[in-house]
Amino acid sequence: MPAERTNRSGRRVPQLTSTEEPTNPLDYAMASRDADVLDMVRKALEEENCILAFQPVVKSARPDQVVFYEGLIRLRDDHGRIIPAHHFMGDIEETDLGREIDAASLRLALQMLRRNPELRLSVNVSARSLGDGKWRRVLNQHLMKDEGIGERLVMEFSEKSAMALHEVVQRFMFEMQAKGVAFALDDFGAGLTAFSHLQDFFFDIVKIDRGFVRDIGSKPDNQVLTAALISVAHQFDMVAVASGVETAEEAEILGKLGVDCLQGFYIGAPRLRL
Repeated sequence: MPAERTNRSGRRVPQLTSTEEPTNPLDYAMASRDADVLDMVRKALEEENCILAFQPVVKSARPDQVVFYEGLIRLRDDHGRIIPAHHFMGDIEETDLGREIDAASLRLALQMLRRNPELRLSVNVSARSLGDGKWRRVLNQHLMKDEGIGERLVMEFSEKSAMALHEVVQRFMFEMQAKGVAFALDDFGAGLTAFSHLQDFFFDIVKIDRGFVRDIGSKPDNQVLTAALISVAHQFDMVAVASGVETAEEAEILGKLGVDCLQGFYIGAPRLRL
């Protein structure tokens, strides 16, 4: 069996000497690929070789009207190619590399907002990044430069992240209210613990988990559950966004159920230019 080493993300990967052969070539190839991808991610961040892609969120009643865009970070390798996010995002969320990506995403989003005074933009953030010094410096520096920029910024927390550190998130939300920053809860409905804590947060927007949206036309249970989630959102005076909308049928059904906004490939794919 090959020896192992721990890469800088804390993940153990096989390391062969000149006389060793992998017992499972597929496992070795996959682990080596993961290690290479993380090295590319780290280098892209060090060289600031990253950009945002923008996906529109529109009114369900007026799909031609964009309410805001979600800014999704894209990292590029030495040849300018996008590094597929699904190859690394799941491995870095709890690591220092995850904090670096959050800081880069926030920096790019705030720079974009400063250049485009009419733009409203959301950016994803892990609750763990709220205590990260670099992330906070990026936020504070831009808010000091432009006091009104916070009113066009939306911070998105996944339900899992917000619930794991709900007291930290609550304090941060209270602090940012004076800056006009809005907050969105992503993956709404994916975990039932959200309902017991909703009244303690300051979420302005909830994004209904795409698992409820997918094939909603052929799944009556999803229609009932989605209607219930929309009702809960409205009860707390929050805007309900349906994410992962991929067909005209889904968009029509969601509109009839009372969802406020739509997001997904049917509405518009993420693009590098607005």
